[in-house]
Amino acid sequence: MEPITTTLPFLVITGPLLYLLAGLISVRWASRNPQKMVQITNPIAWTGFGVAVLSAIGLAFTGKISHTFFSLGAFFKLTVYFDVLSAVMLTLVSFIGLIVTRYTRNYLAGDAGQGRFLKWLSLTIAAVLTLMVSGHLGMFVLVWMGISLGLHQLLVFYPERFGARLAARKKFITSRLGDLSMITAAVLVYQGFGTLDFVRIFELAQEARMSGASLPYIPEITGLLVLAALLKSAQFPFHSWLPEVMETPTPVSALLHAGIINAGGFLMVRMSEVMVLAPGSLTALTVVGGLTALFGSVVMLTQNTVKVGLAYSTIAQMGFMLLQCGLGAFPAAVLHIVGHSLYKAHAFLSSGSVVETSKSSLKLPKGKPQTLNLLLVLASAVGLTFAAGALFGAPLDHKPGLLVLGSTLMMGLVYLMWNAASERLTAKLFVKGLGFTGFVAVSYFALQSGVEWLLKGAVVTDPLAPTVMGLLISISLIVLFLAALVLQMLLPYRISHPQWQVAYIHLLNGLYVHAFTHRLIEKVWPIKPAVSPEAAQKGKSHDFAKRAS
Repeated sequence: MEPITTTLPFLVITGPLLYLLAGLISVRWASRNPQKMVQITNPIAWTGFGVAVLSAIGLAFTGKISHTFFSLGAFFKLTVYFDVLSAVMLTLVSFIGLIVTRYTRNYLAGDAGQGRFLKWLSLTIAAVLTLMVSGHLGMFVLVWMGISLGLHQLLVFYPERFGARLAARKKFITSRLGDLSMITAAVLVYQGFGTLDFVRIFELAQEARMSGASLPYIPEITGLLVLAALLKSAQFPFHSWLPEVMETPTPVSALLHAGIINAGGFLMVRMSEVMVLAPGSLTALTVVGGLTALFGSVVMLTQNTVKVGLAYSTIAQMGFMLLQCGLGAFPAAVLHIVGHSLYKAHAFLSSGSVVETSKSSLKLPKGKPQTLNLLLVLASAVGLTFAAGALFGAPLDHKPGLLVLGSTLMMGLVYLMWNAASERLTAKLFVKGLGFTGFVAVSYFALQSGVEWLLKGAVVTDPLAPTVMGLLISISLIVLFLAALVLQMLLPYRISHPQWQVAYIHLLNGLYVHAFTHRLIEKVWPIKPAVSPEAAQKGKSHDFAKRAS
């Protein structure tokens, strides 16, 4: 096993390093040689995914590893920390990077900025991959900052578009606040733990949790980490930039929604050993995540464009993910990240097909709403979820995070089945539907149990001590999401009523949070007219020719 243990750190870092080399190519050369950039990045993407899979296989033989390549004092070390969590995330992000890179080859074919785009795309993917395997908090913070800086260049790929620059500036300011939170948290970690190495941090946190001892600055550290996660994952009220980044090329949306936006959740999972020492911070994370999930879900229902609807869907899903972290269901959050990433990458890259499908399948509701019947069916779905949870040892006071997400998932599934069969619903169909829902509920908890077993030792898997606040929040969220589904059914029937129209307009505009941030940007950092890099280059050539003549 010694050769594998020695080789594995270098294998892990191969993908990020190759992407970094492509990202360090100068903008001028990349712009002048777009086809060469395609030829460079395509094999890098395949290699990155391949070595990620091989690294995951190698981990099965070695167990978790930590290897330092070089050190610049205590505050920065190039250290790889590779465990099951890192292997899952490295493989996932490498796969998303491969898909997005290959999609870009055709999507931007003939675009004058294709080479420049691939340069910044490679640099951003390199940063995300490095984050997944970072073993030192100083390195983690620097890469965390690098992700947002690379993303900023992708968001302003078409700088002549006002909307793109507005969204990029909102994201830039939000990211800098997140960076400040991370830097301050790292300073406090060093003062309280005496180290920034993840291995030692996790060991000290585990010892404190087992012995009941306290560590310095834990409330402050975890509070800052929660704030950084909320800012990174577009949580309410810091979300308004995310629905506005649609002026960027579709591959950017796919990478952002399937990869980068998950960084907040990954931060919470990676630092789970520290987070569980501060119940107050976890409660705050639960409240904000739950409210954001509800807000994003309801606003999504009113959107009339596919990509904006998908953006609010991402906001809601990130809320669910952070809610699970707040309730201590860290393995469930990892599974959520994987499922959401694959779904959202496919949704954005095939959004054109979704538009055509939506047009062909659009139909107005008929008959009268059957509110009581729907409430009965949704309540039955929740009951089946709780029964399946009890079967797998996950009652509400034991693993509330699993039950909240599971109940919401089952209610959504039942609602879809209700819409499909509401005009011909019979007792036989009702029984079949509940049987299928029960099967899905059992499968859901079985999958969660498998992921929990897989991640044992990489994240906190022990259930947290139940709190009254946590139980109240969990029950409230289940009830509120049930009400949201009933609202979704009633809205088409009540849309002619003035009060429903007013509510619809407010939700369509996302409760006007984006309008407030828009005015704030205009005051603090006004946007001036801009031209694209290609147009600017043409202008320089024209001026040179004019002076020469």
